[in-house]
Amino acid sequence: MILISHRGNTNGPNPEKENHPDYITKALSEGYDVEVDVWYVNGEFYLDHDKPQYKTNKIFLSNNHLWVHCKNVEALNQFRFDSSINYFWHENDTVALTSQKHIWAYPGKQPIKNSIAVMPELYLDDVNQCTGICSDYIQNYK
Repeated sequence: MILISHRGNTNGPNPEKENHPDYITKALSEGYDVEVDVWYVNGEFYLDHDKPQYKTNKIFLSNNHLWVHCKNVEALNQFRFDSSINYFWHENDTVALTSQKHIWAYPGKQPIKNSIAVMPELYLDDVNQCTGICSDYIQNYK
């Protein structure tokens, strides 16, 4: 089972720290994969959910334990020819296919065989058929 920290959270939401590079690095050092929100604006990459905030670069984003959620089409276009980055785009779609061929499922849509269940605790999703879980409470799934 792939355990994915949502924005660096491991034991509940922490809006002040989410998507900060140090917070992401901490979750990675604890052995989790991490879903991050990425923007591309004026030739630069940024992390954060609602707006571009923390400047970053492709070297940081190339970590094979990151799941890069493109927050604007410009970010998507920057990654589409880069096989080193596991990225995806979605809004309210039932599923999205990541660049590494993983099925990323919207919260509340389980069970979907061989998918990544996102925030399954919100809808008490059945995760028995999943290959991974992305959660703010990822410690609970160890």
